Amino acid sequence: MKGVVIKSTGKWYLIENEDGQVVSGRIRGKLRMEKLKTTNPIAVGDRVILLDESDEEGNYLIQDFEPRKNYIVRKSTNLSKQMQILAANVDLAFLVVTLHSPQTHLAFIDRFLVSAESFRIPTILLFNKTDLYSTEETNEMERLIELYQSIGYECYPICAQEPTSIDFIRQKMTGKQVMVSGHSGVGKSTLINSLDPELNLRIGAISQAHRQGQHTTTFAEMFKLDFGAYIIDTPGIRAFGIVDLDKEVISHYFPEMREILGSCKFHNCQHLNEPQCAVKNAVEMGEIPESRYKSYLQLMLEDESEVHRKKLYP
Repeated sequence: MKGVVIKSTGKWYLIENEDGQVVSGRIRGKLRMEKLKTTNPIAVGDRVILLDESDEEGNYLIQDFEPRKNYIVRKSTNLSKQMQILAANVDLAFLVVTLHSPQTHLAFIDRFLVSAESFRIPTILLFNKTDLYSTEETNEMERLIELYQSIGYECYPICAQEPTSIDFIRQKMTGKQVMVSGHSGVGKSTLINSLDPELNLRIGAISQAHRQGQHTTTFAEMFKLDFGAYIIDTPGIRAFGIVDLDKEVISHYFPEMREILGSCKFHNCQHLNEPQCAVKNAVEMGEIPESRYKSYLQLMLEDESEVHRKKLYP
């Protein structure tokens, strides 16, 4: 029997099988041991293979999972050499950004975008809580939208509580498996419930049925929406450490840098102190935003073993 993981709480999972039924499952010990660098060998969005029969408590054993189209990860907050898979088989990612309550710093946005680029996951930036912004904050939002649109990212101001503000999101999601991410408090849950008002009831029913429901705030969960899409709600992220990405290729995941890499004097230019560097020249000319280059430098110069412990943002 096959299914897709819709909820992960460590060693227990909720799985929607091919008949649309939601069943509880767990992984066998050998499967946990095979994935040495991940804290969670199975993630929300994974397509798994189950034993055809459940145990006496109604739980199914996960035998294996199908090859992933992609996945997105962050560093484990406890073990710096390990990573946590946030979601697998993602067709599209929404990054919810707010200018206050809480403030989303540019370094966080850029780290998320670099990670998504490395796994070839298209990303849309949603600037939420626009109804709360002052004139100054609205101007800053418009500046950021112009900045990221110039790079090639779609950006939209929204108010997650207003249905007309998010109608376009349904169109972009239909037929896709979509991840929504951002800091705690940016309005991810509000957005998800606004997209499908009946979802509140379904979330409650699932939580009551699942033995690990009390721990849902620290793990991702996927919901089937009434307009033919799946949405993955990820836990609020305080910091975003890039993993499994060689520093020699980080510039390839900045689209505005990728376009001009061939113009550098040296083919292996790291865009730090090398002469006749096209990237540094573009920064000086204002063609690459200074904030983006600053994020690039942070990624290039940071100590990978300490990144998740440091305060990464001003």
